[in-house]
Amino acid sequence: MLDEAAIAQVKRRLLPPAALLTPNLPEAELLGGMTVRDEASMHMAAAALLTLGVPAVLLTGGHLPGDEVVDMLATGAGVEAFRSPRIATRHTHGTGCTLASAVAAGLAQGMGLRDAVVRARGYVHAAIASAPGYGRGHGPLNHAVTVDAGRVAGLGR
Repeated sequence: MLDEAAIAQVKRRLLPPAALLTPNLPEAELLGGMTVRDEASMHMAAAALLTLGVPAVLLTGGHLPGDEVVDMLATGAGVEAFRSPRIATRHTHGTGCTLASAVAAGLAQGMGLRDAVVRARGYVHAAIASAPGYGRGHGPLNHAVTVDAGRVAGLGR
């Protein structure tokens, strides 16, 4: 939805002060100027997006087909894949915003980046699994769900 000049401004003004970039695959393709069609290209894209001036990238892989959802966290230390079983539902509206907000909450609480990502992914997974089922299209998640550390730990890798 943005023209080239707007994308350039996003890269120049918004990304450098950010602590974490959380693009989905179409956004990563737009920002990185590359095609992302599988896990290997996700890995390359996550690493390449670091060159835009952000210290960390959490590339979300929900748009790829398969029984698993794979997200990639890229930092100066490398790229780590996080996996979780895909939940068969159409109620996934807002997952990216929810994930980014949950990571931000963890960072604000003093968690390290990796721990904040693990907890946020667990929260989003639980919110999708317990979605209320509103509407006929892509309905919202259950943002009132709570998660405990044991439930989230299994989604860390």
